Amino acid sequence: MEKVRVNEDACIGCGACTAIASDVFSFNDDGFAEANEDNNTIDTMEEELKNDVMDALEGCPTNAIYKEEDK
Repeated sequence: MEKVRVNEDACIGCGACTAIASDVFSFNDDGFAEANEDNNTIDTMEEELKNDVMDALEGCPTNAIYKEEDK
C-alpha cells in the first residue's frame, strides 16, 4: 500500500499541506508538518481527499511531502 509521508527535516512549517488536506496533515509539537498515520494510506482514501493530498504534495515548496510504498 502506498502512503504519504513528510520529511520533517525538509519541512519549513509553511502550513500549505495542513490547509489543503487537514484530515491527513497536521503540525507536530515542533511546528512542522506530519502525516496522520491513521489516515495516510493513499490507496484507501476517497477520491476528493486523494486529490487534495496530491495537490499538497505537488504544492509543497520544499518537496517535503512524498509517497512511499508501505512495507
